[in-house]
Amino acid sequence: MPTRRDALMGSAIVLAALAGVAALRARPTRAAVADPLARGDAYWRRTLTPEEYAVLREDGTERPYSSALLDEHRRGVFACAGCGLALFSSATKFDSHTGWPSFWAPLPNAVVTSEDRSFFMLRTAVSCRRCAGHLGHVFNDGPPPTGLRYCMNGVALRFEPAAPAS
Repeated sequence: MPTRRDALMGSAIVLAALAGVAALRARPTRAAVADPLARGDAYWRRTLTPEEYAVLREDGTERPYSSALLDEHRRGVFACAGCGLALFSSATKFDSHTGWPSFWAPLPNAVVTSEDRSFFMLRTAVSCRRCAGHLGHVFNDGPPPTGLRYCMNGVALRFEPAAPAS
């Protein structure tokens, strides 16, 4: 016959298991991302356009095929529209036919990823390492050599052309 102690231990185990599941399902917050440029919401609203704010600070998504960066084929770097950190080299850009600028690899130490369970899906969100701005998502259906597709919102990026060769 179970004792009161057995019932309490069983309840504690169940609660611990539920807390563990909840922790695994929780999406990391912006505070979980290193943010040396931590600024308040008022700063971002003043600095960013409404479209940039919706994507970078509210995890939005721009309409497919709406970004001018889809047709950007010059040599250079794609940087964060929020803080200017260099994120992707033009050498890794490819046409994924999805309607968003896509890259097969970020620059070293440029982005961080987190689990995104919005819209009843499991995806991997990509954010700027410095300002934690939401950039897009990464998928496992990209080209060699990585097999990854960093599907980025163009409004979250700025293109910086390479200096002309002399």
